[in-house]
Amino acid sequence: MSKKSAEPTEAAAGAPQPEIPFVADILDWYHKAAPDPVRKAIAKADEKQILDPAYPYAKVLKGKVYDAEMEMLQVELVRMLAGMRAAGGRLVVLFEGRDAAGKGGTIGVIRQNLNPRSAYIVALPKPDEREAGQWYFQRYVDWLPARGEVALFDRSWYNRGVVEKVFDFCTPEDRARFFRQLPDFENTLVDEGITLVKIWLEVGRAEQTRRFLDRAKDPLKQWKLSWIDVEGLKRWDAYSEAIHETLIRSHSTISPWTVILSEDKRRARLAAIRAILNAVDYPGRDLAKIGKPDPAICGGPEILAGREANG
Repeated sequence: MSKKSAEPTEAAAGAPQPEIPFVADILDWYHKAAPDPVRKAIAKADEKQILDPAYPYAKVLKGKVYDAEMEMLQVELVRMLAGMRAAGGRLVVLFEGRDAAGKGGTIGVIRQNLNPRSAYIVALPKPDEREAGQWYFQRYVDWLPARGEVALFDRSWYNRGVVEKVFDFCTPEDRARFFRQLPDFENTLVDEGITLVKIWLEVGRAEQTRRFLDRAKDPLKQWKLSWIDVEGLKRWDAYSEAIHETLIRSHSTISPWTVILSEDKRRARLAAIRAILNAVDYPGRDLAKIGKPDPAICGGPEILAGREANG
């Protein structure tokens, strides 16, 4: 494999290929509409180079370092779940972030060695007609964990704060009501004894584009592309505004956000797991061994302040 990332090209000539939804749209946006700094950053970088100049590391974490740290953290995750099952604890982890920021991959790594009967993924589709007529939080309540369970939400009720705002899927009144009810809703979860961890994965514009292009070229990942992805590429600034407002308005001492800069998926996954392990009390937990998430890439909403959009 070449160390240099191949700049995307149009479909190769030859035998007709079945059309994959949104692949052509992603490539068309890249070639015709992507900001010049984004195209230049992708064209000149190799696969291990970080594209966002605001990110504190120039290269991705070395595989040997990542594997050694991940192996230890996987053992701690298993111990955490065993402790929660014994004590009847309940854990909810929300994974939010920009498209292609690494939510699914991070969830998969966290979930890979945990008992599927006790640790499950919640990835809800668009509300059906009946759900659309319910109290907004109602369908999420149905998926909250019982004693000894972990619920990993791949997107959550924060859709209303960001995605629905950007695409006008809700009215201003709907969104205002969401923010009014949100503190009491999350405070109630915590008061019920649920440990609530909210993780926001943030990725720069060039890296987001590179990941979409990688998906477009990979037949095993093309299914991940959606209309939202294509249209979202055109609405970077609108997303940024909605993200900033949502994080600031929903960050509190009772239910704080952990914001992770995820230009490097390896560092982001380690930081996310450490954030979870630090939040859950379980027998035998060794905080010195687990360590804290890397403060250079992990913090509260303030860590996004001053970051440039990279195009």
